[in-house]
Parts: sequence; structure tokens; C-alpha cells
Amino acid sequence: MLITLEEKIGYTFSDKKLLETALTHSSYANERRSGISSNERLEFLGDSVLGVTVAEYLYTKRPDLPEGKMTRLRADLVCEAGLHRAALSIGLGEHLLLGKGEDAGGGRERPSVLSDALEAIIAAVFIDGGKNAVTELISKLILSRIGEIESLSFDYKTALQEYAQKSPGTKVIYNLKNEAGPEHQKTFCVEVIVGGKNAGAGEGKSKKAAEQEAAHRALEAFGEL
Repeated sequence: MLITLEEKIGYTFSDKKLLETALTHSSYANERRSGISSNERLEFLGDSVLGVTVAEYLYTKRPDLPEGKMTRLRADLVCEAGLHRAALSIGLGEHLLLGKGEDAGGGRERPSVLSDALEAIIAAVFIDGGKNAVTELISKLILSRIGEIESLSFDYKTALQEYAQKSPGTKVIYNLKNEAGPEHQKTFCVEVIVGGKNAGAGEGKSKKAAEQEAAHRALEAFGEL
């Protein structure tokens, strides 16, 4: 079982017990009560290793990205949904050691269980093989999705709200300035006010589209895109 997983992740452990621990859910360890360690401590380390590896990659390999865009990309890459998808791609669930209740309850497909286990594996590779080995693993499973994530439609309104929240009390307000054209083919013009100041304007075939464009222009003005 361990050899199969090693083949999937492209790394062979010198210390097989590290991999075993990374695959051991707390429910399994608690049922055995024989000094078996769960993967929780490895998960803690793996979370940090993953975060700094992704951050370093974005900083060194993507000099075109401003701080705000790097922050959002890192969040999308290391979120539970992203890790769950990466775990499913290597069939991680079938290799986990779960307690009977957790197994019966669908733990092998549960996003939180799989994402935690993947972070634990990242930590195990880091301990066993060092920075180069774990960077290769993260590149294969996580960083390979950057292009896909960037191609998805971007929610500029949410991004602008997150930017404004960096300064407590700063409000983001959208004002409809104009609408023109026949009823079935209107064009809307919206301006966005951030912290009491006009930050950008946008046009669209709907109020929602115009607001997104206004937020886009505001983020550009603030140097966040």
C-alpha cells in the first residue's frame, strides 16, 4: 500500500514510519490506544511548509504579480478545496488509516480529512527529504494548478472589499450614475466610492457587471492588479 502511494506522489521515503504516521487519522489512533501517533502534528507542520513554499514560488517566479494578487492566489492554492482536489488526484483516501466510525461515515472522501492528510504528507516529505523534495511534491500537486485558477472568473468586488478591510471602517459604496439604451439592451454606468473617494467607474450590460468593472478599475488604481 505504501509503495503504491509513493509511486503516485513521486517520492520514496527513507523512513516509512513517517508516511505511516501521515496517513494515520486521530480516530484510528484513538481506537488503538497503543501509543500510535496520529497525523495531527505533521499536519501542523505541513500547513506552514505548504504556505511558505507557495509564497516563495509566487514571489520568485511571478514578479508580475502585486502583493494583493499573490495573497489571493496563495489562498486559492492552499485552501481546503484545493488540497481536497489534489488528494483525490492521487487517490489518497484509499490509503488512510481511519477509525471504524470515521470510515463508515465517509471519512475517506471528506474534504477536511483528506486535506489534513495531504498536509501531513507534505510535512513527512519535508522531514524525510528536505526542501527540494517537498518543493517538487508541492509543484506537482499544488502549483501545477496556478494557470487553471488564474483563468477562472475573478470576483473583483470581493477582492476590493478585502482590500478596503485592511483599513478598519473603510466603506465601499457603488452608485449607479447612468443607464442608457432601450429597455432590452441597456448599458449601466456605476462608480465605486472607497473611503469616501471616487475610486473607479465601470460600464456593463447589467448593474452587477458594471459594479464588477468599477471594482476592477479601482483595484488597478490601488496597484492591486
